[in-house]
Amino acid sequence: MTHTDRNRPQNRLKRWELALLLGVALAALLGVWLGGQQTALADKVIRLHVIANSDSEADQALKLLVRDRILAEAGDLFAQGLSREEAEAAIIARLPELAAAGADVVGEEGYAYGVTASLEQEVWFPTKTYTDFALPAGDYTALRVVIGDGAGQNWWCVVFPPLCLGSVTETVAETAAAGGFDEDEISLITGENEGYVVKFKAMELWDQFQDWLKQL
Repeated sequence: MTHTDRNRPQNRLKRWELALLLGVALAALLGVWLGGQQTALADKVIRLHVIANSDSEADQALKLLVRDRILAEAGDLFAQGLSREEAEAAIIARLPELAAAGADVVGEEGYAYGVTASLEQEVWFPTKTYTDFALPAGDYTALRVVIGDGAGQNWWCVVFPPLCLGSVTETVAETAAAGGFDEDEISLITGENEGYVVKFKAMELWDQFQDWLKQL
């Protein structure tokens, strides 16, 4: 056996190493693709994020009352055919009124907590499944309503397109289409494409994997 022959096994990747490298490469490609889908959705969505003062039973119940009032107040924000940019401007113009509406509820229930309302960029949300649709984990623009210390569990949904507003009578597909979603995006969030929640969970795992790599 020559010196070169003796070195070949050491220079050759083992099967498990090749499988690992292939798996990482495929995960990276899948992550890029899924991330692109999430970004495309996020560019058309404004989430609603209501954060309770604490996790006490009373504060959690108060959070839901504030949520209901905010949803009612937001119901007349969006005219038919409004773009996402126009919806964002409408929300910003009404932030003081939304905060005041939340504060009214808090006062009516006998609490003295302050309430703030803000529109914030790149707020991270986990994968969330609702009755008729789901959205993948990722960064979104969000209308954030914070009650008191904002140290409790939160509630989130979608304020634009108005998928979670009580005044909406259209189907999810109709509301999403009016908000600028294309057919593939509508199919993705409503589950007409089978395995959509699995895809969304894959997006979430990919985000977590990227965060883990950054910490190495």
